[in-house]
Amino acid sequence: MIGALEDPLADYCARRDIGDALARYMRGLDRLDEALFRSAFHRDAQIDCGVYAGDLDGFATFAFGFLGQMQASHHMLGQCRIAIHDAGHARGECYFQAWHGVTGAQGEARDLFIAGRYVDEYACRAGQWRIARRTLVSDWATDTPASGVAYMNGPQTIRSGRGGTDPSDRPAQT
Repeated sequence: MIGALEDPLADYCARRDIGDALARYMRGLDRLDEALFRSAFHRDAQIDCGVYAGDLDGFATFAFGFLGQMQASHHMLGQCRIAIHDAGHARGECYFQAWHGVTGAQGEARDLFIAGRYVDEYACRAGQWRIARRTLVSDWATDTPASGVAYMNGPQTIRSGRGGTDPSDRPAQT
């Protein structure tokens, strides 16, 4: 196995924790949950997404300002390749696709799709694997009139929500 820790259990746990950080990042973006979003990164993380390059605080301001203007977003991770260098350092490449429900210049609904890869460096500090450095590589994007798919708006449709209103934010029923 390329880039693996000698102890299989430690290797598994590192990969699990890195995967969880990636999932927290995506969920934080879609649900506009800044605390969850930030929990994917170390505080001194550096991020370069092309239109923004800098520290975590600036990136959070940029990302939540950008996404907060949209009606919704949906980020999805694809294959991820993680190479673990040692017990405290790893590097990875993770494919993504993201849909953004945006409003065009004339007030019309539009579908903005972006696909690419996150090229990340991960660090384990105080037992926490998180993103230490991220570069967003854009592979393709398209901006088209919104499809207006009717089934998404039916009265029985359970819709996603932001800012604590998503069905997944409700307490579990036992």
